[in-house]
Amino acid sequence: MTTSSATEVSDASELRHQLVEQLRASNHIRSAAVESAFRTVPRHAFAPEVPLPSAYADDIVATRHRDDGTTTSSISAPWLQADMLEAARIQPGHRVLEIGSGGYNAALIAELVGPTGHVTTLDIDPVVTERAVRFLPETGYSQVSVVTADAEHLPSKVVPEGGFDAIVVTVDTWDLPWIDALADGGRLVAPLRLHGYHWAIGFTKEKGALHSDEPLVICGFVAMQGDGAWNPNRRTVPGTGVHLSWEDGTPLSVDQLAPALTREPTVTRTNITVGGQEPFDLLTLYLAGALPGFCRLEADPDGDHQVLNPPPPHWPAAAIVRGTSLARLAHERIGDGDDGKGRYEFVVQGYGDHGHLAAREMAEHVESWQHNHRGARCPLITARPAAGHAPAGPVHEPHVFAKKRTRISVDWPIVPVRTARPTVLERSEAG
Repeated sequence: MTTSSATEVSDASELRHQLVEQLRASNHIRSAAVESAFRTVPRHAFAPEVPLPSAYADDIVATRHRDDGTTTSSISAPWLQADMLEAARIQPGHRVLEIGSGGYNAALIAELVGPTGHVTTLDIDPVVTERAVRFLPETGYSQVSVVTADAEHLPSKVVPEGGFDAIVVTVDTWDLPWIDALADGGRLVAPLRLHGYHWAIGFTKEKGALHSDEPLVICGFVAMQGDGAWNPNRRTVPGTGVHLSWEDGTPLSVDQLAPALTREPTVTRTNITVGGQEPFDLLTLYLAGALPGFCRLEADPDGDHQVLNPPPPHWPAAAIVRGTSLARLAHERIGDGDDGKGRYEFVVQGYGDHGHLAAREMAEHVESWQHNHRGARCPLITARPAAGHAPAGPVHEPHVFAKKRTRISVDWPIVPVRTARPTVLERSEAG
C-alpha cells in the first residue's frame, strides 16, 4: 500500500483493528474469513481524499458527486459491507461478480476467494473503474478484473462457464436481471427496491429462481445508472406541494386530488402501537404489496398542505389513491413528552369525500399485519425471470411486484402477534 510514513501505517493498522472489533461486537462480522479480510485490506488506501479516522469510521465515504451534489459513488458503510459479505457466503476458489465498483469491496472479496478464485468488479462510470484500476494494484490486488459496462447488459465475456458462484450488488437496484449469470446454488446479495423501500437481501438460486434466506436489512445505496435505473413515476398534486410516487404498479391520475387536500381529514384509529425507536418498515412493505393503488407520499417543506397534520416525516409515507380521495398512514404519540422514546399509535388519515373508506381499508390491512405477520422475522422473497409471466399491468396481484426483467413475490409467514419480536435491523446507511 502507499503511505506517507511509518506512523501513518501504524495508525491505519490500529484504526482498522478497532473497526473490526466494533463490527464483531455488533455481530456484523460473524465469520473468521470476513474478519480476516477486514483486518487485511487497507480501507484508507481506497479513500485517499479523507483523513484516516474518517476512512475507518463505520460510515460511508463518498468518492464521487454530480454537480448538484448527488453522490454517484461511495465506499459503503463497513457494517453493511460486512453483513452483505457474510450473506454472500463466499468460499475459497469462488468466482464472484461485484456490481458497483471502487476497489475496496472487491479487495475484501479477493481475500475471501483466495488465489484459486477470481473477482470481477464492474461499474458503468469510467471514473469509478479508473479508481479501481489504480488502487487495486497499489494494494496488492492486481488479479481483480475491472470492467466498465452497463450492468443491465453484462458482457458475455465476463460471465464464466457455468455462471458466477456469487454476485454482490453494491448499488441501489430496482430489478435483478442477473439470474442467468449466477450458477445453480449460487448466492446473490443485492439492495432491492420494492415500491421505494430498500432492502439488502441474500438469495440462493434454485431451479432458475432466487429464494431469500437471510433477514432483510434496511439500507440505502447510490442509485443504479444506465438502462437499469429506476423510474419513481412521481406525480404532483396541483397547487399543493404534495407528491405521489408509484415505483411498482401503475401510476394513477392525481390532478383530481387537489380539492381533497384543502379539507381536514378523517382519522381512523387502529389501536396498534409502535415504540419511538422501533422500526416498522415491514408494515409498509406489507401494505405496498397488499393494497392496490399503493403509492408513497411526500410533501415540500414549504408547500401549501396545511391539512397534512402531522406533516410527512423525512421519508415518504405509505398512501393509497381511491378516485378523488386519498388515505395515508400516520402515527400519533400516546401520552406526554416528545423524546422519541414513548409509544405511538398508527392512525390512517382520509382525504376527500370517500377518504374515510380508503382509510378504513388501509387500517384493516394494518390490523391484518398486526395479528398475522408482525411476529415474523421477515417474509420470504422469490425472484423469477419475467419471461413466461403476463405483465401485471393494471391488475393487482397481492404481494407481487412486476419488474422489467423479473417478477418478485413476497410470502408472509403467519405468526400470531403474541410471539412478536423486533423484526428488522434498524440502521440505515447510504453506501
